Amino acid sequence: MTAEHGSKLFSAAKNVGMMKEGYAWIVTEGLSTLLDPVDAKAKDSMGGVLGVRPLVLEFENFTRRWKSYSYAGKERTSSESPLTLFGLWAYDTVWALAMAVEKAGLTNSNSFQSQNVANNTELDFANIVWYETGPRLRDEILATNFTGVSGNVSLINGQLEPSEIEIFNVVGHTEKIIGKWSSNKLTLKEELKPPIWPGDTTERPTKMRIGVPVRKSFNEFLRVESPSPKCIEYSRENISGFAIDVFQEVHRFLPFNLSYEFCPFAKRNGDSNGTYDQLVMQIEEKNFDAVVGDVTIVANRTKYVDFTLPYSESGVSMVVRMKQDKRNNMWIFLKPLSWDMWLTTFAAFIFTGVVIWLLEHRTNPEFGGSPQQQVGIIFWFSFSTLVFAHKEKIVNNWSRLVLIVWVFVVLIITQSYTASLASMLTVQRLQPAFMDIKEIQRNNYSVGYQTGSFVEKLLTEQLGFSESKLKSYQTPQEFHEALSNGSVAAIFDEIPYLIVFLKNHGSKYHMVGPVYKTGGFGFAFPLNSPLVSDFSKAILKVIENETFQDRIQKKYFSTSEIIFDDGSASVSSDSSSLTVHSFGGLFIVTLAASLISLIFYVFKFLHSQWPALKEIHSDQGSLWVAFTEMVKRFDRKDSFARASRSNSRVFPEANPNPATDEASVNVDDTADNESTTLNQQSDVATLNEHNQMDSGINHSVPDERHSS
Repeated sequence: MTAEHGSKLFSAAKNVGMMKEGYAWIVTEGLSTLLDPVDAKAKDSMGGVLGVRPLVLEFENFTRRWKSYSYAGKERTSSESPLTLFGLWAYDTVWALAMAVEKAGLTNSNSFQSQNVANNTELDFANIVWYETGPRLRDEILATNFTGVSGNVSLINGQLEPSEIEIFNVVGHTEKIIGKWSSNKLTLKEELKPPIWPGDTTERPTKMRIGVPVRKSFNEFLRVESPSPKCIEYSRENISGFAIDVFQEVHRFLPFNLSYEFCPFAKRNGDSNGTYDQLVMQIEEKNFDAVVGDVTIVANRTKYVDFTLPYSESGVSMVVRMKQDKRNNMWIFLKPLSWDMWLTTFAAFIFTGVVIWLLEHRTNPEFGGSPQQQVGIIFWFSFSTLVFAHKEKIVNNWSRLVLIVWVFVVLIITQSYTASLASMLTVQRLQPAFMDIKEIQRNNYSVGYQTGSFVEKLLTEQLGFSESKLKSYQTPQEFHEALSNGSVAAIFDEIPYLIVFLKNHGSKYHMVGPVYKTGGFGFAFPLNSPLVSDFSKAILKVIENETFQDRIQKKYFSTSEIIFDDGSASVSSDSSSLTVHSFGGLFIVTLAASLISLIFYVFKFLHSQWPALKEIHSDQGSLWVAFTEMVKRFDRKDSFARASRSNSRVFPEANPNPATDEASVNVDDTADNESTTLNQQSDVATLNEHNQMDSGINHSVPDERHSS
């Protein structure tokens, strides 16, 4: 800006306190008091200003010539026409154009063509259409190279060559040159004289004032040693934590050097000076240039500051205490299996017993007897396999197949039951005291939150908790005490803090309920700050860098990634019970084996009895009579049962004359094997007795005799 506007600017800056220690001002040649003098009042306000301007060669000689130059007999003075850099540039430009015209050989204006050249004798420059020697003049202008009063006048690619620049410092009412710079040589830092900054100090005021929160808990995120309101230089001894390490790593990826110092948001006694919302407001009040820490990005704070991209995920959930499950302790032996598993297993026992009875009833005397005895055999045999205590012999190969598969299933079920019951008896079973927020609100219980957190507003404005039911706590130990003594039903906080809390008290508490998403942790800057973009890009580079995961995150959280549980998973009180689904494959196998064996056995029986049943159906003309007769025949002992036990021919199916049948049996036994043992004779007697009982069932139906 011009000297006139510059004078007003610095006067206003001094009035609002921006020309004191801690501020820095850099001006260009337009506000150089040497080339464009300002009034004394403005110069008093510019103490400590740094500036850059082109180096003016032979400035004093030109000034004397300019003062002595007369126009129309009147001497011009510097007060009437003050020298400015723009004036010097204009002076050199006129000389450059004049030299180009002479070199191009342009001595008259006949080469100019104008729209009204025929009507006017004077040349109208505003209506010039073309200039036939213009290209030659342009070439001469571009080739201009001479030393003017403003420096070397030389055009490179149509641009004025950068001249040597001098760096000045306003001290009092004078400008002191503290260094020079040219495109060919950059003055070294040690060759520059130390400037005097506003406030008459040599202390460099270029450090950003970064506010950091002061907390007494969760030092994994941020820790300030002996906090005080005074800003401090960074060192691992006085300030540390996850947020600080992330900032240091981000600072390393910035494309420029940035000096800063940390300013704890603390009182003189070292306590925190307010909430995180109040800390963020310090940026708008110009007390801090930025805020670094575990500051969560929430919508309300974006009204006053701009946040970078988040460097860590976050969200709000609740932690509740775990209580011991004391329900049904005297019936704990039922807990290893769910109710559907108990019912399915019972049904499988009965089904297997029935299948074995069907396969063995006609061939094995041990599965005979009265109906009550046969029902008892079904239950006894099936359930005795549970402890492998069955004593009945199996003679049918299909029965052996079914029993092999079933014993395998029983073995797995019993072993799983034993293991599950042992776990329940030896490991203390815990479950959350509350599973959702509505249960807490319905019982009108109190809840806790971390002091100074935005979670307080979330509980009252979004979740509908009364302020009288809210209690604030500062440390994880206070969380533990409040939950253990029942002062609160749950603690609401951001998930990163809850993860740290559960790390030390994980066996006593559990994180449950829904997760209320937030923007995560970020760095805060003033609204529309250009640093937000640079820091956000650097954060992306840090997050994608393996160093961030391996070194920083593992250092504080013992994990390669900060991936927080969304809290959607809940603990079920029946989670340890074994269900039908766990053994579905086993039940399918034993069901298939039983059905296949039963189908083959029934098919064989029907095939052997089909001629007799067909004859009965033709005589009686009734399917029901034929079906009834089939059931009766199935209930009778199979004739090859005797053969399987004595390796002789098969007994007949039934005999209406028990005496004749008994005599025939005795004759056959004597003829076939005179050395029959007493045990075999007992079996024959038992079978004859059964045949005598069968003979009175239906004497009108002829018996079909078979021979082996």
